[in-house]
Amino acid sequence: MIDLTPACRRLAVLLSAVTDEQLDLPTPCSEYAVRGLIAHVDEAAQGFTALASSKPGPGDARSHVLELAKAWSAPAAWEGETEVGGVPLRNEVWGRIALTEVVVHGWDLAQAIGAPFHLPEDTLRACWAHVRVFVPSAPLPELWGPPVEVADDAPLLDRIVAMTGRAPGLSERCAR
Repeated sequence: MIDLTPACRRLAVLLSAVTDEQLDLPTPCSEYAVRGLIAHVDEAAQGFTALASSKPGPGDARSHVLELAKAWSAPAAWEGETEVGGVPLRNEVWGRIALTEVVVHGWDLAQAIGAPFHLPEDTLRACWAHVRVFVPSAPLPELWGPPVEVADDAPLLDRIVAMTGRAPGLSERCAR
C-alpha cells in the first residue's frame, strides 16, 4: 500500500492556486491547457476514488483529489482485481496508476502556472518504481509520449516525468 496523501495534498494546493488568468495557459501535456488539465484531473480523481470502492462526493477538482487520497488509504482498496475500459489489472496496479496521475499531472500543472512541485522522497520512489516498469509495457501505450532522455542520476521527479514523455526543463510537450 502506498500513501497517496502527500501527492494529493500538494496537487490540491496547486489547484487552489490557479487563477482565472491561468486557465488558458499551455501545460507540458499538449492535449490540455490548464483548464482541460484540471477537468482531466477531476475526472481521474473521481474515477480512481470509485475504483477504490468509495463514492466521490460533490465538489471541485481539489476536493476530489483529497477524496482520492482518503479512498486509497483503506487497505481493502489495494486488494483484488478490477477491469476498467476492458483492461483488467490488480487493484495494487490501479492504485499506483492513481499515484502516477497525481504526480505527473501535478508536475504538469506546476510547470504551467510557474509553481514549485516538491514531494517527499518516499512518494517519488514509489512513483518511480511504478513508471519505470509499467509505462514501457502499459496496456494502452498511447497514453504516454515517448520517453525523454535524462541522466541516470537526474532527480527522481525528472526521471518520472521523462518516462511519461515530458521533457523536464524544456518546452517540449507530451502526448498525454
